[in-house]
Amino acid sequence: MPEGTQALDFVGHNERSMPIEILMPELGESVHEGTVSRWLKQVGDFVKEDEPVVEIMTDKVNTELGAPASGFLVKITIPEGDLVEVFSEMGLIEPDEAKAKELIASGGGSSSNGAAPAPAAKEAAPAPVAASAPVVEAPVATDGRRWYTPVVRVMAKENGVSEGELSRISGTGQGGRVTKKDLENYLANRGSAPATPTASTPAPAPQEFKQSAAPAVAGPDQEIVPLVGMRKMIAEAMVRSSQVPVVSTLIEVDVTPLVDYRTLNKDSFLATHGVKLTYTPFFIKALAECLQQFPMLNASLVDNQITMNKSVHMGCAVSLGKDGEGGLIVPVIKDCDKKSLIDIARDLESIAARARINQLGVADVQGGTFTITNPGSYGAVLGTPMINAPQSGIAGVYGIQQKPVIINGMIAIRSIMNVVLTYDHRLVDGLQAGRFLQAFKNKLEKMEFFK
Repeated sequence: MPEGTQALDFVGHNERSMPIEILMPELGESVHEGTVSRWLKQVGDFVKEDEPVVEIMTDKVNTELGAPASGFLVKITIPEGDLVEVFSEMGLIEPDEAKAKELIASGGGSSSNGAAPAPAAKEAAPAPVAASAPVVEAPVATDGRRWYTPVVRVMAKENGVSEGELSRISGTGQGGRVTKKDLENYLANRGSAPATPTASTPAPAPQEFKQSAAPAVAGPDQEIVPLVGMRKMIAEAMVRSSQVPVVSTLIEVDVTPLVDYRTLNKDSFLATHGVKLTYTPFFIKALAECLQQFPMLNASLVDNQITMNKSVHMGCAVSLGKDGEGGLIVPVIKDCDKKSLIDIARDLESIAARARINQLGVADVQGGTFTITNPGSYGAVLGTPMINAPQSGIAGVYGIQQKPVIINGMIAIRSIMNVVLTYDHRLVDGLQAGRFLQAFKNKLEKMEFFK
């Protein structure tokens, strides 16, 4: 099998009289769905077993999936840009050429450009829930979909709770989200009389990013393009993060000692260690040490439960593609609290290089506990970064500028950098945030993290 290609799961391979289903495989322990970003074959095309046939995007990472068998692609069930859940059918392959032609001619396959299936199949309503189930109709997003945590999805799967049944459970979590406790209560009372809604009304579920219901009409100098692929994933992630009440706090840092150190050592560092010495590894190292002092900024809040992370897994915002045309992605450097500056510099260069050629895997972007973004690398001097929910914090480091400052009553020219901390105000108070930034400032100004 070609490197970087994963074969799809399939069924029916012993029954050659039936087309072979192309199923969405499990691409990670916490991955429950993905987006079909691109079909590499069209209906009617012949495809060899293990040959890449479709690209799936999960967590903003594209993965090429191989065909389960050799044959003709006779149906595209999930068109480009649509979500597909794990183990769901995405398309069909018919090994027999004659039967393939019959299926395509009879409308058994979709159009070659990946058009959606017939409206009747697309709009089929979920199976009705038994009247005895203790279900309360919950508000849903405008497109009928709701977001569930991996814990809830695993519990639902283990207890045979269908997607339609799950969507009708009233959630008490943020934005009406179904929590683990909600599902436990539902399962405990399953089969009893319908539950009576409480007086309190759950908050409306966060609306997912979507276009207006009315179709947009392009003007003479306009073009309408669908929101798909990377931009759709980013949009959905931003909507989820926007539901979190956050505050941003700014501090100025005198990084003159750091600038001088890098200027003196960058050439010898490259010659000795084989990696460029940039400012970002210093920031990551200092942040990792500060996060050990302020663990709530390294925590996450999901379904009224706080997860305290003992290790620091730093998400680093980098651009995809040679010129950043592929959007933004946040690969993770694991165990930054245990690594040296040299190790961090090597890891950072590795993930940046793989991001430029789109070779990051699903595992590379999962498990982050805190995020750093460096808009200063492209000249930005100030901004308010958005947290990567459910993480509780993100640090934005901005452009270093020479400024006149007063030191002991004297005017001096120093290298000054703005640092902005955006944090989940449910977990972190302003006092904690201020002390965290002061600790970060002191480490950079005194180069304490080398001690």
